[in-house]
Amino acid sequence: MTLTDQHIKIRQALPTDLPVVVDLLERTGLHTSSVTLDEGCTYWIADLDGRPAGCIGLEQGQGASLIRSTAVLPAMRSRGLGRALVLSALTHASLRGDRIVYLFSSEAGDYWKRYGFVPAKVGEIEAALPHAPQVVSGLTRGWIQQEQVWKHTLFQPQAQPPREPAT
Repeated sequence: MTLTDQHIKIRQALPTDLPVVVDLLERTGLHTSSVTLDEGCTYWIADLDGRPAGCIGLEQGQGASLIRSTAVLPAMRSRGLGRALVLSALTHASLRGDRIVYLFSSEAGDYWKRYGFVPAKVGEIEAALPHAPQVVSGLTRGWIQQEQVWKHTLFQPQAQPPREPAT
């Protein structure tokens, strides 16, 4: 069955969807200890034919966000769900006025390069998002220094000077 023959829906997760997000992450081997749907954290779920097949999270700060918990069930990969989830998160970050989006990934750097992410320093993410749950977890548990940080600068339109009135 091709993707065009299937019903896909990307929806913003509600607080009651936390068990769904945790289940998706556990089924794809990702950590769940700092996952939250509290204020400042937005998740999206990709439903395929009415069943959750993937998710992505965005932890928001002031002018910056952190993508986290990007997962697509193995049997549902290579169908565009991951791309749809990533684009949803980047669009949301852009619309909220973020200038930059970060993420941690030691193993999927080539994947993130497709979306314009480049390597960054741990200190950058610590300074930009000190209260983001995943950053706090990394600092508290000591894993943050071993992770590869990636960043993506979002397009920011330049303010146009006022036009002179036509005479």
